[in-house]
Amino acid sequence: MPEAAALEPQRPAAPAETSADAPSAARAFWATYCENRGAVAGLLVVAIVCLLAIFAEAVAPHLPNEQFRDAVRAAPVWSEGGSWRFVLGTDSLGRDLLSRLIHGARISLFIGLAVMSVSFVIGVLLGLACVSLGTAVDTAISRFMDLIMAVPSLVLAILVVAVLGPSLANTIVAITIVYLPRYVRLLRGAALAELSKEYVVAARVAGVGPWRLMFSTVLPNCMAPLIVQAALGVSDAILEAAALGFLGLGAQPPTAEWGTMLADAREFIRSNPWLVTLPGLAILLTVVSINLAGDGLRDALDPRMRRS
Repeated sequence: MPEAAALEPQRPAAPAETSADAPSAARAFWATYCENRGAVAGLLVVAIVCLLAIFAEAVAPHLPNEQFRDAVRAAPVWSEGGSWRFVLGTDSLGRDLLSRLIHGARISLFIGLAVMSVSFVIGVLLGLACVSLGTAVDTAISRFMDLIMAVPSLVLAILVVAVLGPSLANTIVAITIVYLPRYVRLLRGAALAELSKEYVVAARVAGVGPWRLMFSTVLPNCMAPLIVQAALGVSDAILEAAALGFLGLGAQPPTAEWGTMLADAREFIRSNPWLVTLPGLAILLTVVSINLAGDGLRDALDPRMRRS
């Protein structure tokens, strides 16, 4: 009895240990993430692009649609005839290319984040509905997702935009529909695996309701693959939006969107190659950087994927 009494004062120390777990877990996550140097470099580039997009008005030397009639298709500064007035030159309408690229980053990132956010939320709801509302609902949603995935993504996006009409908002809707099955199928598979585990059985025995069980017990343990998919989905959405813009079905002129800029410069690919090269490099650099950052996120969230 005296020994038991001596042990009782030590019990309040448990919450302090629990509160210290979060910072240590964050440090461990960051340490694992930094092991992948490519991921750190990609994250740095993504951060720079995001800052340029946020502070585009302050960073860009000119307005994106401001025309300089005295400098139509001016060469970039490193080419013969170039000047520091237009560092990356101007397009066929005399608009500063650097300013349009910076403002285009805002449009492209907005499309990527909007598509990812809407697809994530709807995908989570439909995925949880598959595993909680019975076989009939599961079959109906799963077959509909299979139907969407049976059509090539770009073809389906073109079809949706052709029905709704070309615009920035309809581009987001089309790409959201294209990438929605990824989140639904991923969450459905992860949730089915979690439902067979002992902690879920214990929660059911304790009387936890079905919706609370799904959102408070199952969903938090399925978030890791969803977060990785969301990070990589941003780059896919940017590529898809650029493809639609290049075909004239995305953001419409004079919007400074990278795909639209490529479409406007097609006829000058031989005479003024920088008009096509620079928007293409912006898309390439941003997409590769997001993919590298997402690859590091996958390694950090799943230690089994760490590089040897």
